[in-house]
Amino acid sequence: MLGRGFATNLKGITMKIALAQINPTIGDFARNTQKIMAAIERAKGLSCDLIVFSELVISGYPPRDLLEKRDFIQANLIHLQNLVTSIKGIGVICGLVDENPGKEGNLHYNSAVLFDNGKILHQVHKRLLPTYDVFDERRYFEPGTEYSSFLYKDRRIGLSICEDIWNDKDFFSRRRYPVDPVERMIKEGANLLINIAASPYYVTKREFKWDMFQGIAKKYNVPLLYVNQVGGNDSVLFDGISLAFDSKGQMCARARDFEEDMAIFDTNTQKGDIHPISESDTQSLLNALIMGTRDYVRKCGFSKALVGLSGGIDSALTAYIAVQALGRENVIVIFMPSQYTAQENFEDTEKLARNLGIKLFQIPIQGIFGKFLEELSPLFQDVATEVTGQNIQARIRGTILMGISNKFGCLLLSTGNKSELAVGYCTLYGDMSGGLAVISDVPKTMVYRITRLINKEQEVIPETIIQKPPSAELKPDQLDQDDLPSYELLDGILKAFIEDKKAAEEIIDLGYEPSIVKDVIRRVDQNEYKRHQAPPGLKVTTKSFGYGRRYPIAHKYIPT
Repeated sequence: MLGRGFATNLKGITMKIALAQINPTIGDFARNTQKIMAAIERAKGLSCDLIVFSELVISGYPPRDLLEKRDFIQANLIHLQNLVTSIKGIGVICGLVDENPGKEGNLHYNSAVLFDNGKILHQVHKRLLPTYDVFDERRYFEPGTEYSSFLYKDRRIGLSICEDIWNDKDFFSRRRYPVDPVERMIKEGANLLINIAASPYYVTKREFKWDMFQGIAKKYNVPLLYVNQVGGNDSVLFDGISLAFDSKGQMCARARDFEEDMAIFDTNTQKGDIHPISESDTQSLLNALIMGTRDYVRKCGFSKALVGLSGGIDSALTAYIAVQALGRENVIVIFMPSQYTAQENFEDTEKLARNLGIKLFQIPIQGIFGKFLEELSPLFQDVATEVTGQNIQARIRGTILMGISNKFGCLLLSTGNKSELAVGYCTLYGDMSGGLAVISDVPKTMVYRITRLINKEQEVIPETIIQKPPSAELKPDQLDQDDLPSYELLDGILKAFIEDKKAAEEIIDLGYEPSIVKDVIRRVDQNEYKRHQAPPGLKVTTKSFGYGRRYPIAHKYIPT
C-alpha cells in the first residue's frame, strides 16, 4: 500500500490538529459562523496548525428541502467567503453546500474545503450519497467524482465526507456502493485520512463506528481523524465523539459526547486529548434524550416545557428529562385525576414534583368528563368505561394541556413510549397531543432501565412509580397487560420486527408464541395512521417511527 511508505517517512514533521465539534442550528448562518470563529480562535490559542469542523457545518445538517431555496445556498456561500477572507494563521477544513456549475445532474454538492490565509487550497465533493433511513441526499446533491489526496504542510491528506468512509470491503459483508473513496485516496498517496461527518446517533452505534475506523487506520497504516456534528436537529440527534486513531489503529484522541468540545491531535506523536464520554449505553441514551429535548425546545423558539403527569413511569421520566434539559424553573407539570385515578398516584406525583423541585398543578377532569357524557347522551349511552369513554378522557386531558401550552407559551411534551406507539396503545388528540414526543423511540423495558440509572445514587423517581403495574387508568382496575403481552415479550417482538426487519416466521423461530407474534404485527400494521399524526420524536434506535420509516397508511398487504 502507498499509505505504508508515506506513513514511515513523516517522522519529525509536526502538525497540531483541532477536532472541533459544534452544535449548529439549521439555517442560522450568523450564529453558526460565530461558533466556528470562536473555535478557531481557541485553536489558534493552543498553537494548532489546522482545525477541522463537521459536515455542512455552516448551514447545519440536515437542511432537507431548504436546499431548494436559492437564497439559502447563497447565504451559506457568503458566510464561507467571509470565513475565508477573515481567518488568518491557521488552516480550516469545514463542510458547506456548493453549487454544481454543470448542465446536468442535481444543482448542488455536499462539499468540504480547506482554506488558509485567505485562499481555498482544496475542495472535495461527497461521493457516496446515502438514501436509507433518515438520509435522502441523492434528492438534493450530485455525487462527486474525484478521489485525489492533496498536500498540506507536508502531509498528503485524504479528505472525505461522512458516508465516503462507510464502504470498506474488509468491514462490511455487503457494501452499498461499488467504489471506496478511502481506498482510492490511499492509492493516490494519502498518509492522513480526515473524515468530516454528520453521523446520526443511535444506541450502540459508537462501538460499531470505532471498530470500523480502527480497522481502516490499521489496514492502511495511516492516522484517521473523524469530526462529527453534535446536537439535535428535529428528530435526528448527533452525539459528537470526534475521534483520532493512530496508524496502528489505536484511539488517541476523543471529544465528549452530547456537548460542544474540542480535542487536539499531534501528527508527530500521534497522541491527543481523550475526553470522558457516557459510561454505558443506558447513560448514553439518557444523555441523548436530554440533549435532544433541549435543542428541539430552544431551536423551535421556546424556553419552557409542559408535561402532563399521570403517576406512571413514562410521564415521570419525561418530566425528569425536561428538568435536566431546561432547568426546573422552565418546566410546568399538570396532574389531571379522574374517578378512576388510584390514591397512590396522587401521592406519587406530589413526591416526584418535590424530588424534581418543580411545582405541581392539579386539574381534576371528573366533572368535565361527566358533562361530556351528559351532552352526548342523546347519541349514545353507557360508554364511560368503553373505548369511546376512555378516549374522551384522554382527549379532555389533551385539550387542557394544549390550552395551557397556548396560554403560557410552553411546548407540550407527549409522554408515550415506543412500545405503545408501535401497537397503537395511545389516543389520537389525547395522550398523543404535543409538540415533541420525547420517549417515542424508547421501548418500555428501556424506560425502566433508564429510571433505575437515574435512581442509582438517590431516589429521584419514586420507587412506587417504578414498581406499580402500568395502567392507563381510564376504567376501574385497568392494567396494560389486560390488552397487551408483557412488555418484555412485546419489546422483543417489536425489535425483531421493526429494527431487525424480520418476518413473522423468523420471529417465531426465535421462540415466540406464533399467535402473539402475528397479533403484534397486525397491530403495528393497523396503526400506521396514528403514527403519521404523532408529534416528532427523538430518534435513538436503528429504526424509529419518523421520516426514516416510510410505510403507506392505506394498503392491503398481509404478511403470510
